[in-house]
Amino acid sequence: MNDLAPLLTPEGRALLDAVRGTAAADELAVATRLRREHPAELVSAALGQARLRQRAVAKFGADAERMFFTPHGVEQSTRASVATYRAECFRSLGIRSVADLCCGIGGDAIAFARAGIRVLAVDRDPLTCETARANAAALGLADLIEVREADVTEVDTSPYDAVFVDPARRSGARGRIFDPEAYSPPLSWAVSAALRAPFAALKIAPGIPHESIPAEAEAEWISDAGDVKEAVLWFGTGRTPGARRAVLLPSHAGILATPDAMLPDPDVRPLGRYLYEPDGAVIRAHLVAEVAEELGGGLIDPTIAYVTADELRPTPYATAYEITDQLHFNVKKLKALLREREVGILTVKKRGSAVEPEELRRKVKPQGPNSATVFLTRVAGAPTMLVGHPA
Repeated sequence: MNDLAPLLTPEGRALLDAVRGTAAADELAVATRLRREHPAELVSAALGQARLRQRAVAKFGADAERMFFTPHGVEQSTRASVATYRAECFRSLGIRSVADLCCGIGGDAIAFARAGIRVLAVDRDPLTCETARANAAALGLADLIEVREADVTEVDTSPYDAVFVDPARRSGARGRIFDPEAYSPPLSWAVSAALRAPFAALKIAPGIPHESIPAEAEAEWISDAGDVKEAVLWFGTGRTPGARRAVLLPSHAGILATPDAMLPDPDVRPLGRYLYEPDGAVIRAHLVAEVAEELGGGLIDPTIAYVTADELRPTPYATAYEITDQLHFNVKKLKALLREREVGILTVKKRGSAVEPEELRRKVKPQGPNSATVFLTRVAGAPTMLVGHPA
């Protein structure tokens, strides 16, 4: 069903209530029962929407039970915690209206509206626009969100205080798109739209090459609960062109390096008592040097983003581990060490190693009541296994 309207009718909403929480194993029985009284296509659409809502809980929490989704929309929509953080950034600068271009199912528009910002939400796909309208209505935000079906490159954004652009970074045939000029619309167009606005933010892939970032933008990488979720290019008031920032949610801890204060790569030093694993947003933002300086540490290898230090210092930007053993890469020796220490709960991390964690786990066959963390990495260029535990 490529039309959301039947699910918005009283019958459709009743079916959505009836199938809420249906387990995959029970779908056939539920569908068979409901098709006795309702059209088969509508029952299938309701069950499909219920599956999408269950998947969307991870991004939208309790709101997912009231919202509507498309499969692409679930995958591409912004996590609510990240969208809320961004909307608060807009509100803190006094932004009262925003043109949300490539709005998708409305995840960012919802966050903007909840921050009290009036939104023009634009997308060219009819079903996506229908879904965004349904979500605005379902969450009581229709008065603040106008959804318009249009080509974003033809929309006049001049009446709005700010512009937010979230270009499509996937295609049906090729999957994930890595070339920013292959985004839809291309990054160059999005940057030109941003530069015409008083204030703007462009959502981009976290892995964007730093050389593709325009000089006029402040670049920010955002992680949520340790997972890097996105990068954003900011333009306008309150932002520093050329700066790099990492923000860690939910704590909102942030680290910023301006162009005139960026540090060179840290020195490589012998492995100390502690190993620090920087947050992914810090690594993507190329701010490991700033964290190493804060910790009084250095790198274990010039190409590996692990920081080593002799002292344990608290930091929101990295997870600390106490290292008990350093081994040249040798699976038999590691297996013997873990067996001697009765390690059955084994966490395997890798950086700079071709060995997959599950492959190592199968080979060492951990058994016992104790736990340990193994790092597969390089130390001063040599393949190395580090054994330790969270500090």
